[in-house]
Amino acid sequence: MPVDILALAAHRDDVEQTCAGTLLKMAERGHSTGILDLTRGEMGTRGSMEDRANEAADAARILQVSWRHALDIPDGRVENSWENRLKVARVLREQRPRVLILPYWEGRHPDHYTASILGYEAAFLSGLSKLPVEGSAHRPFKIIYASLYRDVRPTFVVDITDQFERRFESLMAYKSQFSDQHAGSGIFPAQQEIRARVESMARFYGALGGVAYAEPFVQKEVGLVDDVLALPVKSI
Repeated sequence: MPVDILALAAHRDDVEQTCAGTLLKMAERGHSTGILDLTRGEMGTRGSMEDRANEAADAARILQVSWRHALDIPDGRVENSWENRLKVARVLREQRPRVLILPYWEGRHPDHYTASILGYEAAFLSGLSKLPVEGSAHRPFKIIYASLYRDVRPTFVVDITDQFERRFESLMAYKSQFSDQHAGSGIFPAQQEIRARVESMARFYGALGGVAYAEPFVQKEVGLVDDVLALPVKSI
């Protein structure tokens, strides 16, 4: 069955870190959600590809995700190639999301910002009727960018106060990544620090929207308002 909202990310656990609360909230409202991981984690400092697959499945259950799949793009070598664009376009035609969530287009990890550009260009190609990919042409109506780890002012934030604990639980499903261990100890924070970091960021974006916890997003187009009396968030 098609999904209403599809989140695309370079690695398993990227979605859990940036927009999992939003996906869970939408699922609780009756919308079908999906996650497309571009890689399988074979280059990760911690854990194996098999570990990440099992953990991703556990996280998907916590988030009530309807569909999750990982492509075979090499980990650490996500490239915006014609071949990879066709792989993503094939998924978009199959799943037919109305909303596509992409990583923000700037970042420390090359896989992350490349995934953003790759996802956008694949979405454009997916709408071309003569594209040599099975399925009928389809483009998402809305593309939004999960901007949690970039120092940019979000276009909007989503209140995830009621979903925060399960959002955190979905991240902790990745035991191979976030349990204390020697491998990657200079890169990964200690487990006891993770909760504080995740919570402080969610509280910061929540404060921008006047709620306890929130996730930030950016959209490139101008928003349209029909009723200014219905605008949320107090000004003064």
